[in-house]
Amino acid sequence: MIIYLARRLAAVAGVLLVICAVTFAIFYLLPTDPAVTACGKSCSPERIAEIRNQMGLDRPLPTQFYDYVTGIFAGRTLGTGQYAIACGFPCLGYSWQSGQPVWDLLLESLPVTFSLAVGAATLWLIGGLGVGVVSALRKDTLLDRTLVVSTVAAAALPIYFVGPMLLYVVVQVLQLMPYPGYTPFGEGPLTWAQNLVLAWIALAVLSAAMYARQSRSSMIETMGEPYIRTARSKGLRERTVVVKHGLRAALTPIVTIFGMDLGGLMGGAIITESIFGLPGIGKLTVNSITAQDHPVVLGTTLLAAFFIVIANLVVDLLYGIVDPRVRHAA
Repeated sequence: MIIYLARRLAAVAGVLLVICAVTFAIFYLLPTDPAVTACGKSCSPERIAEIRNQMGLDRPLPTQFYDYVTGIFAGRTLGTGQYAIACGFPCLGYSWQSGQPVWDLLLESLPVTFSLAVGAATLWLIGGLGVGVVSALRKDTLLDRTLVVSTVAAAALPIYFVGPMLLYVVVQVLQLMPYPGYTPFGEGPLTWAQNLVLAWIALAVLSAAMYARQSRSSMIETMGEPYIRTARSKGLRERTVVVKHGLRAALTPIVTIFGMDLGGLMGGAIITESIFGLPGIGKLTVNSITAQDHPVVLGTTLLAAFFIVIANLVVDLLYGIVDPRVRHAA
């Protein structure tokens, strides 16, 4: 297992390096001059040259990329002479618009995205898995047909429709709660949850419907396996058969999609954060792209890629826990 984990970590590092190189090349080979963008159109050529030196843009691109990658792990110095700026570990550069370290901007936005992702993922996992299992155990009944139709209808509702509708009905028409924002968890767990519950629901509706359909089909297939009939013939309780033998085996595909969905969501829920005005990673990415703030865009891209590859690694490790057959094969 240690050797397997080491190989997987090496693969993760390689993937992140490739993503970093591709993203770096895309944004630093664009025709727009970052120095002009940061300084403004009214800057003199001399001042633009100073800014280019301060940003390190006057050096060859491979040197810039090497400094960027090594700076992530060891820090670096941006610029030379009187314009030199020390950038400590982990150095992702400085925003061209605000002058703040990119790492600090990510740390400010990450709790918002983390709160949104964990809450929504909990709702869609519990709701989707519960509906799917109940529907599978009541296959071809009226309840099953009703739940199938409901999940199909929910899967057809995009987030940019569900979000505004929730805001209109719950906030404006019924006035059950004020317009949502973000309150740190430490300032009040109840207020934190109240401000995020609509965003959680809006983000969870589509995913819960997809999880319900996936878990239903997996559960139906699993409950028809020979070892399920064997477990029942041994006189085991139905709850034991369903939970220990049926549900556990049916969770394997759910673990895969849940890990990847949660990892992708940690990179920022752009539409949801924009609709509900949440200052998370997704909104930071949109604002940075609009402002052509390349260091921030590169930082958010790397962060999103990191969460996705780590989620993929965790999913592979969880396979052996959820399904003993995978562990024995390994």
